Amino acid sequence: MHEMSLCESILQIVEAEAAREPFMRVTWLQLEIGALAGVEIDALRFCFEAVAPNTILAGAELDIVEPPGEARCVPCDKTVLLTDRYSCCPHCGAYGLQVTGGDQMRIKAMEVE
Repeated sequence: MHEMSLCESILQIVEAEAAREPFMRVTWLQLEIGALAGVEIDALRFCFEAVAPNTILAGAELDIVEPPGEARCVPCDKTVLLTDRYSCCPHCGAYGLQVTGGDQMRIKAMEVE
């Protein structure tokens, strides 16, 4: 389950930020996880709850924003929304899609004390 290692990486990033800009704990953490990022959101929430106790993330509210997948169709040059990487273009039926968004995972914002 790679969601556990993702949560451990999130903790490391937050701890590094706390060392740079001193704060004691995170009260709210917002993640942006695109629909094409390959992350199972429920599993990530479960892993976050497992990683957070006794850390700077203990008790933090986790807010996840899920932007849709987006791509440009090379054959017809239209921008389309995607639910998975292997969809065809809804306009022309081609499979020549280049992902342009919705594949990212990042810490978008956090509130700290």
